[in-house]
Amino acid sequence: MKKFLIIFFALISVISSAQIYDPVTWKFSQHKLSETEIELQFTANIEKHWHLYSQHLPEGVDAYPTEFIFITNEGYQLVEGMIEPEPIREIDPQFDNIILPYFEEDVVFRQKIKVKSSSDFKIDGEISFMSCDESHCVFPPLTPFSFDIDGAGEYAETPEEDKEELKEESLGKEPSESRSMWVLFFIAFLSGFAALLTPCVFPMIPMTVSFFTKQSTTKAKGIANAIIYGISIIVIYVLLGTIVTAFFGSSFLNELATGFWANIFFFVFIMIFAISFLGAFEIQLPASWTNKSVEAEGKGGLIGIFFMAFTLALVSFSCTGPIVGTLLVEAASGGYMGPIVGMLGFSLALALPFALFAAFPGWLNSLPKSGGWLNTVKVFIGFLELALALKFLSMADMAIGGHYIERELFLAIWIGIFLALALYLFGFIKLPHDTPVKYLSVGRTLLATFTLVFVIYLIPGLWGAPLKLISGFDPPKHNYSESPTGFGGGVPSPQSLTEKSELGPHGIYLFHNNLEEGLRYAKESNKPVLLDFTGINCVNCRRMENKVWGESGVIEILKNELVVISLEVDNHAIKLPKEDQKWVVNARGEREQLKTIGKKWGHLQASRYKTNTQPYYRMAIPLDGEEYTDIKVGSADYEHHGNSDDFQKWLESAISAYEKVK
Repeated sequence: MKKFLIIFFALISVISSAQIYDPVTWKFSQHKLSETEIELQFTANIEKHWHLYSQHLPEGVDAYPTEFIFITNEGYQLVEGMIEPEPIREIDPQFDNIILPYFEEDVVFRQKIKVKSSSDFKIDGEISFMSCDESHCVFPPLTPFSFDIDGAGEYAETPEEDKEELKEESLGKEPSESRSMWVLFFIAFLSGFAALLTPCVFPMIPMTVSFFTKQSTTKAKGIANAIIYGISIIVIYVLLGTIVTAFFGSSFLNELATGFWANIFFFVFIMIFAISFLGAFEIQLPASWTNKSVEAEGKGGLIGIFFMAFTLALVSFSCTGPIVGTLLVEAASGGYMGPIVGMLGFSLALALPFALFAAFPGWLNSLPKSGGWLNTVKVFIGFLELALALKFLSMADMAIGGHYIERELFLAIWIGIFLALALYLFGFIKLPHDTPVKYLSVGRTLLATFTLVFVIYLIPGLWGAPLKLISGFDPPKHNYSESPTGFGGGVPSPQSLTEKSELGPHGIYLFHNNLEEGLRYAKESNKPVLLDFTGINCVNCRRMENKVWGESGVIEILKNELVVISLEVDNHAIKLPKEDQKWVVNARGEREQLKTIGKKWGHLQASRYKTNTQPYYRMAIPLDGEEYTDIKVGSADYEHHGNSDDFQKWLESAISAYEKVK
């Protein structure tokens, strides 16, 4: 009866269209993709409190979907069907409280066409749609649309080519290494101080002070020149970060965190730097570069000071280059701003001492004298870079699921590296360029002792200990270990939920990249779903799992009251079946074909939740297939819920909300 009334009022609406209120305004535009391809865009501006239904509604529902009706002609061909963004899915009070997909505010529908005609022509059609608010619905008359299309000319006669595959890109800043820009800045700042304490840089401080003392006629002039010198150092390194971002682009930078070949490249890259720091050889720039920069210093004024700073960067490259290179690799995962922020922090730490000592030369008396300790600092950094290089090799292995460097082997190599470092600091190992040491300083002894303690801390990890201090660096124990339950099998694992569930952190069974099966099980067991948007190489995801999921109060909820579904947005090793490799409009408004399971989950997160950071958690109620509706308690992430108390409160609020609506 209700369906009959809706049809009846729809007919009345058409007859008396002049009196019908229409809360939706349509705008039409087109975007040329190539000589023979055009994207038609249909933009619906929806008034506040009203909504427009999706093209795809469940069967048997009385609501009418939005439908685009094209008048066909021989001038064009529709390609792949109309694409719409991810809709809102909420209970609709107008239709027996059924959960329906709809849009609010502004929404853009996109249709790709293939131009077949060599001459100009028109594309005409109509849009049929229904719009509702909380109290009633309207069915406006059909909205006509028309596009003037330019003919393809000579290109129309060429045979139809295969669709060009879109370049594999991340949907935004790679989440697996997502971090606060302030944290990145702080790490880079500390790296700058580490570079300052190397034998290529530290001796340059008194030389620089001497230069400014002789060249400045007054104290005020000396301070001004020192400030300009410091700013020049910052400009040079920030410019380097900007060039890296501009040259490689965000797509390549995002691949640093997940791509196999990118991580292999940086493993080799950092290994070369590490071996250089250990004393095997020195990496130097061509001498002609330094000579030309020195010549430019003679111009005086601002240009002369700038080139003096540039000379410092060139001369000290053999020491700063490995640190800068390593830092750029780490910073690049922060997206467009990562390398820029990283170089800003690094250069600020490097520039401050030079500027301050140049402005106040009397402070030089408080500096320690140059000596063998500078080479010790350099070797210490070399060992750290060896450990960091293994991280990139491990990430490359996990990117393809090779299981060549599982957790036990990773820890064994780290134990060997840091044990060798401890022996070096204690004086049992000598390397090239080391000077004879009559006795160990207090600082060196303490550093050696802490390194040895760290080695002892790592050893139980070989038998399955959690090692929270390095969580995120070592491969995950539950799925990248020779013995996931501990040495000798450990405690027997609990009964699996279903055949398609897998053992996760802390013995929590979860559905791994299997949204449909997880939702089906949750629906059968009458439990809410925890959607875990995660990543294979996501450091903060591992920290969250290791430090928060296993805490008392949280682990009981995850094991007993929820169904956990983990979706890896950077898993490009698993290809989707051909029939599931659909074309979508990604977060940047570009057409993209989803070919891998990671692309599928990344698009789901970016289009539905307008974010692409990991870890990212949402609570949901299962529907049918891969459909679900969100529980309105917001989201959780590492930055705001990175401790067990906050995460537990969020989980409890979601369960409480679920109990009210189930």
